[in-house]
Amino acid sequence: MRTVTEDASLVEDALLSRNAVTAAFFAAEADRLAQACREMSERFLRGGRLLAFGRGAQSTDAQHVSVEFVHPIIVGKRALPALDLSVAFREWVPALVTPDDMVMGFAPPEGDAAVAAVLAAARSRGAQTFALSGAEGDYAIAPPSVHPFVQQEVIEILYHTLWETVHVFFEHRELGHAVGEAGFLYPFLGQERQDTSGVVEHVARSIEDKARDDERLRAEIARTQAERIAETALAMGERVAAGGKLILFGNGGSATDANDWAIDCVAPPLGYRAIPAVSLSMEPATLSAIANDVGTEVLFLRQLIAHARAEDVAVGLSTSGGSANIIAALEEARRRGLLTVALLGYDGGEILRRGLVDFALVVPSDYIPRIQEVQASIYHVLRETMEVATRG
Repeated sequence: MRTVTEDASLVEDALLSRNAVTAAFFAAEADRLAQACREMSERFLRGGRLLAFGRGAQSTDAQHVSVEFVHPIIVGKRALPALDLSVAFREWVPALVTPDDMVMGFAPPEGDAAVAAVLAAARSRGAQTFALSGAEGDYAIAPPSVHPFVQQEVIEILYHTLWETVHVFFEHRELGHAVGEAGFLYPFLGQERQDTSGVVEHVARSIEDKARDDERLRAEIARTQAERIAETALAMGERVAAGGKLILFGNGGSATDANDWAIDCVAPPLGYRAIPAVSLSMEPATLSAIANDVGTEVLFLRQLIAHARAEDVAVGLSTSGGSANIIAALEEARRRGLLTVALLGYDGGEILRRGLVDFALVVPSDYIPRIQEVQASIYHVLRETMEVATRG
């Protein structure tokens, strides 16, 4: 039987080892990413769309890309057209793609021939293609890690930086795009095209800085919360051993992370054992029905009432710690005797202040992309630690 101290040491090592991967990757790729982002900005301003897709766990990255570009978290940034086409990408991408579009395919470290084939077809029609990871594309990368969890974390940082920095190019270049009455939101938009060649170097260094922010946060969490993460993994593992399942939920980008975590449990990497898990953020028909008929504050509460058993684990992902629908579901979970866990940002928000969960893991940052990226490291390490702990 492993001890919490032993598992805490594993947690600390796992978090810190990721820093070497991200540091090496973004030092090598920052300039290419900046150039790719510059082209993305030009395509968006010509009316291009971002079409994203993947299979299995990689489909949740396509979900994340879509929600981040369409629903920007920074007030005053424009909504950009992006679609997750994972459900039928082999048919959907060819039916929609135009020469001004951007097509982003996600694949595991070992590759995905179907994803590569669709990217190749889109590229032949003039679209800008991103192979994440893959050998062929206008922007293609070798797997940054052989471990799919670590690769996913690197790629999440990558597409967050693309989303963040494409707006930098918008602020420096306008191609005659008319914004009409919404112009007050975009004071940087004028009628004159501006040269952005000098911005690329600035953007590249900014991308490296973003990765360093993640590395600093992971190091801080390794130092201050490794034992807490190990305790959380042990408690979750005990519930699963008793016949329970993980019930995961979050909003927006956190919804896609809940979906990713659930898939990582039920369809894990080779050599891992499956863990029963569901995501209450997975089904759009259920979510839209509850939101339309009752209200968004009970999105997860209604589903939890239907699915929860006392031996289960309720896990809320919230960057703010104050989302009303997350709070409502966690309160109900506690009333029903579930183990409650939350991954939070900022200072933990209302969830931490009110002591609504048995285990709260907080990323001490006030910037949502960095919170989500480090939360991905935490839930992957939780998954890894549960695997080791259950093997004794």
